[in-house]
Amino acid sequence: MPRLSAWFIRASLIYLLMGFTLGALLLANNGVEFMPSAWALLPAHVEFTLVGWIVQLALGTAYWILPRHTNGPARGSLALGWASFGLFNLGILLAASSGLLPGTFQLAGRILQMLAAGLLAVLFWPRVKAYGL
Repeated sequence: MPRLSAWFIRASLIYLLMGFTLGALLLANNGVEFMPSAWALLPAHVEFTLVGWIVQLALGTAYWILPRHTNGPARGSLALGWASFGLFNLGILLAASSGLLPGTFQLAGRILQMLAAGLLAVLFWPRVKAYGL
């Protein structure tokens, strides 16, 4: 498994742990209210579990499993892949902070996530070929 895929998958598992922890806190607070401001953590819980865990796991697996190039670097530009990893995770953290910080951070996070997804699409595009070619 390529190192970049391993880091995508490791980060997704960290987000899984953080998302489940926040979800458990919200669920416990729903039963016995001990933290009135706990619902401000709901956007972070949703962001961590949906985008941080599921989407990042899919991206790491796609980077690993898509066919490699026969000429040139095996999986394309490594710098482009690491830049996408950094932008995607920064975007997750910014978008998750929307319950605690002003809404412009969520917009900035979404823009960074879309930019990272675009960079990965550029990286993946040459590796996608029709069956039998």
